[in-house]
Amino acid sequence: MNRTIIDVYALQTVPPSNLNRDDTGSPKTASYGGVRRARVSSQAWKRAIRLAFADLLDHSQLGERTKRVGESLAARIRNLDPDLTPEAASALAADVFLASGLAKADKKKGEVKDVESGYLLFLSNRQLDNLAAAALEASRGGAPLDKARFKALARTDHSVDIAMFGRMVADMTDINVDAACQVAHAISVHAVDNEFDYFTAVDDRKADAAETGAGMIGTIEFNSSTLYRYATVDVNALHHTLGDATATRAAVEAFLTAFARSMPTGKQNTFAHRTLPDAILVRVRDTQAINLVGAFETPIRETDANGRVELAATALAQHTMAVENAYGERPVGSWVTQVGEKTRALADLGKAVSFGELVTAVGEQVSEALGQPA
Repeated sequence: MNRTIIDVYALQTVPPSNLNRDDTGSPKTASYGGVRRARVSSQAWKRAIRLAFADLLDHSQLGERTKRVGESLAARIRNLDPDLTPEAASALAADVFLASGLAKADKKKGEVKDVESGYLLFLSNRQLDNLAAAALEASRGGAPLDKARFKALARTDHSVDIAMFGRMVADMTDINVDAACQVAHAISVHAVDNEFDYFTAVDDRKADAAETGAGMIGTIEFNSSTLYRYATVDVNALHHTLGDATATRAAVEAFLTAFARSMPTGKQNTFAHRTLPDAILVRVRDTQAINLVGAFETPIRETDANGRVELAATALAQHTMAVENAYGERPVGSWVTQVGEKTRALADLGKAVSFGELVTAVGEQVSEALGQPA
């Protein structure tokens, strides 16, 4: 099977906002091309994408990332055997993770507490269900739950989010999963200067006009930007982890939808910053992933005649052709969803379609690459 790499590019304008804060509460930034840019970390957008999966995929296709592993498993054990007391279910759950070596006992006054792992542990819902069934089987005199059996159950039935974003377990590296997806930090195509919103809040019970003054005073830092976003999916790696062509296609289609429609929620109630991309370009390649951020190494400077989005679309279109011509890159498939005339320059890079048609077309390309009927 030839390599199948899906590169996803987006231009997206956001209004005054603070999508992703640093440790001081300021919007994250990065220096690129000699100027300060707005930045949204890959971690923030991957989290938003993973949350969006809940509306796009079945619960059985997803996973749970938590330190409260005992609590999670105990709930599943009780679902399988409602006659068990909460204490008995917690004890069985504790046995699972104590046997695996991924959690330590927490006993107080002779009672077994819900164990926690020392770090966030990412397991698929099917893996957790399998572990719950194995715990009950062991309690009824079945095969003992040891580290080897735990590993065997943790290596199969991976969820889409684990396959996409990977799993790293420092204490048990042989159940690690390589991520099939890479997500770049989104950066603005132009220079930014953060601004401050000075605000006051009025005390509703200060009805007496003689009693003046605000009940609260504060400031919020923000910026506005046109962002360049990029992600890539290695279809071969995704198929290797999921082990099924139909599941792989569903995962790719869900990812594309979530990539376009998700948004980090930092200060969302304050700024109502939720937008959709001005343009999305998808290139399917059989060579390697190619990030085209170089289009914006020289920052976009809007003019009276041309705004940032139009100039950014032109720069991305020109840079795409320049890079691909220089290196002899020819995508095996390309589709563009663009909004209005401002992003018309991108329409020549692929088949111009609605977003729903784009998702379906990429899904069909994945099926074909995996030897399945579209």
